[in-house]
Amino acid sequence: MARSPQGLLLLLLLHYLVVALDYHKANGFSASKDHYQEVTVIEYQEAILACKTPKKTASSRLEWKKLGRGVSLVYYQQALQGDFKDRAEMIDFNIRIKNVTRNDAGKYRCEVSAPSEQGQNLQEDTVTLEVLVAPAVPSCEVPTSVMSGSVVELRCHDKEGNPAPEYTWFKDGTSLLGSPKLGKHNSSYTMNTKSGILQFNMISKMDSGEYYCEARNSVGSRRCPGKRMQVDVLNISGIIAAVVVVAFVVSICGLSICYAQRKGYFSKETSFQKNSPASKATTMSENDFKHTKSFII
Repeated sequence: MARSPQGLLLLLLLHYLVVALDYHKANGFSASKDHYQEVTVIEYQEAILACKTPKKTASSRLEWKKLGRGVSLVYYQQALQGDFKDRAEMIDFNIRIKNVTRNDAGKYRCEVSAPSEQGQNLQEDTVTLEVLVAPAVPSCEVPTSVMSGSVVELRCHDKEGNPAPEYTWFKDGTSLLGSPKLGKHNSSYTMNTKSGILQFNMISKMDSGEYYCEARNSVGSRRCPGKRMQVDVLNISGIIAAVVVVAFVVSICGLSICYAQRKGYFSKETSFQKNSPASKATTMSENDFKHTKSFII
């Protein structure tokens, strides 16, 4: 009976799976990945990474690894590795970290191998450690002097907080977020609590004051030192007066030049030219010629 190409391909795949299973059984190896945990802890507190596996036996072999770009050993050959030696301890299959830092955040895997009737049995358990970090002192950008009527942005940012903090701006000690005096009834500015940007669409003299920003998350809050921002009003009358004076001076200079040209002060033949040595030489030559002519006669 002829078989279709699809049927032959299916038989080949089934044969490959059977051979692979027989190979693992012959070598006595099986694996299970049934557990996944998440542990959340505040920085500098303690955390327990639990390995959810069957009860430990004398023949069990345990390893803990931290996963990432590369795999690093945490517990190997019945000993803690690296800096975990000084700030962690083993409780059965579990690791108790006494002083968690933000660098400990990541994914961990415990591997337990033990002999069984079918050979060597390997069980794995994955734990994700999330470390909550309070914000640091945020960096604040506040201009010292601006012109009234311009668009001005004040910026606030923190790089360390986890989860990402929200930002609130204060003016002279009063919050600009939801303030009945400075917040909801003032449409001249907008505050983005996620990005930390306080924007004045048209700043006025009344917006002068001391500003600082506070970064806050579920762990804590920090604020930057206050900075003074001065809003200067543009002196329109002074600018107009200066323009009038300049125009007047330019007009006087122009009239003076025109008057001088009409009087001939800027003519091509000047008194200097009349008194020059060349003119004198010409006069002497003419006199000498007349004198010589009369002498000949």
